[in-house]
Amino acid sequence: MPTTNSTAAVPVNTPWEELVTSALLGTDRRPLRTGPPGAGPVGDPPALLDAAALHTVRRRASLLPATGAPAPGPAPADPRPPLPAAARHRLAQLLADRSAPPGGGRRGTAPDLTELIPQWLASAGARGFRAPAELLPALLDAARARTDLRPHVLAFAGPRGLWLAGLNPEWKFALRASSGGVHRPGTEDPEAVHRLWEEGLFAERVALLGAVRAEDPAAARALLATTWAAERAEDRLMFLDSLRTGLSGDDEAFLEEALADRSRNVRATAAELLSALPDSALARRMADRATSCVNPERSDAAVSVAVEAPHECDAAMQRDGVVEVPPSGRGERSWWLGQLVEASPLAVWRERFGGRTAREIVALPVADDWGPELHAAWCRAAVRQRDPDWARALLGAPSTPPANGPGTVSLAERSKLLATLPAGERALWVADFIASHGLSEAFQLLGVCTVPWAGPLGRSVVDALDIARDAGSYPWSFSGVMGLAERCLAPAEADRLEVLTTTPDEPEGASPGAGGYWSEAFQRLVSTLRLRAAMDAELAPDTVGAAGSPDGDGLARSGAV
Repeated sequence: MPTTNSTAAVPVNTPWEELVTSALLGTDRRPLRTGPPGAGPVGDPPALLDAAALHTVRRRASLLPATGAPAPGPAPADPRPPLPAAARHRLAQLLADRSAPPGGGRRGTAPDLTELIPQWLASAGARGFRAPAELLPALLDAARARTDLRPHVLAFAGPRGLWLAGLNPEWKFALRASSGGVHRPGTEDPEAVHRLWEEGLFAERVALLGAVRAEDPAAARALLATTWAAERAEDRLMFLDSLRTGLSGDDEAFLEEALADRSRNVRATAAELLSALPDSALARRMADRATSCVNPERSDAAVSVAVEAPHECDAAMQRDGVVEVPPSGRGERSWWLGQLVEASPLAVWRERFGGRTAREIVALPVADDWGPELHAAWCRAAVRQRDPDWARALLGAPSTPPANGPGTVSLAERSKLLATLPAGERALWVADFIASHGLSEAFQLLGVCTVPWAGPLGRSVVDALDIARDAGSYPWSFSGVMGLAERCLAPAEADRLEVLTTTPDEPEGASPGAGGYWSEAFQRLVSTLRLRAAMDAELAPDTVGAAGSPDGDGLARSGAV
């Protein structure tokens, strides 16, 4: 403590606020008075510091000990098998690299470990391993920083991850997990179900509704009806969205009532769900409206499509989910027509056009330039109704240029259509598209293909990259596809790619430095594919015996279990 004599005259009851004021304003402007009333001020700064030190000791000495927080309850058991030792070390490496500072500039030839975390988590979860206890904090930190990791992390972390998240406010996102998360409450006890529904947190209620819905859809609707009128609009929207799972005609009555909801978003969702039920009353109403606007027109031996868009959007249409005001740049009549066609069952068009197939209907000429609007609406209907026949008709042949295709030129819409096809057919279509048009327009299409890209799809991607490299194409325009290939190509393609890692001779007119970039990019691609193969081998079941047991019982030995 300071030892100057100036503290001798400091009164013991000098207010702390006065000391702070003198320190902030300075002793010249606000001198500290240290004597009895009437005594002169002391302007020496050491006197202020001595008085503050003395006051600080006095304040600390008067503090009462705080009451200790109760010890947390035991962590739940996780019966899943532990990770193999090599896989546990790999996970620690991936999580450590996550916090490494970015190198900046070109990426070099080393794999980007942060981009492999989701794939590793999905593989480990699919094999049924439990997360190492000592890595749960790092996993939850990673999920806190990256929302795309959260479903994988929560599934892999299991019940112990949720238990740990409850002890740290920074991990509260885990407690708000949706019904697709890891925690699904039991539904065996009706009283417990109703108590949790009435008193639980929102995330718990969403999970509960999903669990009940999976076992007894009628019971889930009845449970939702008990509190529907009192729920907030945003909560009603989330609860209504849970009816997508197992949607059936039994849900129609509830959804029809939701068409009169006071929330526009709830009404729109109810209308969307009803339109996915081809036998619903709403689907029939929409079909009646749409077929009054779109009809076959016969001229001599030819048949075309005549379109007369609606002239108004009446109250009945709005109740059925038709939005009256179009987006900026859209005409009202085309906007209304698109919504009517989108919400109509696709089966009505076969009847309307004399039994023609979807491919034959799509191929018909459309009068008065209504073709793009009508085909775009049919695309949305095919996606909503998951109709592969209409999706094939609207996609057309993969060799056809997108601008000349039968459906939409939008690659985003094409991706949605592809998602309705079986995985194998989808991969073949995209492979043929790449062979015909290259990779520049295939990025979004590749995103809906099943991983890993093997067989014809994998070969078409490698061949297209080889062609782009040999042509001296601007290499940075392919960086997105290269990054996707690192995560999605089958690791077996590494051997075929090895010959592309050398620096090629740059053809005349090539982008400066393109050869070096392509060489670096292919080296990184090859090293990433081989790393993925090694990671997959580390998770193989026959390596479980090498895991030992240091991983999963750390929480038990700590006394928390």
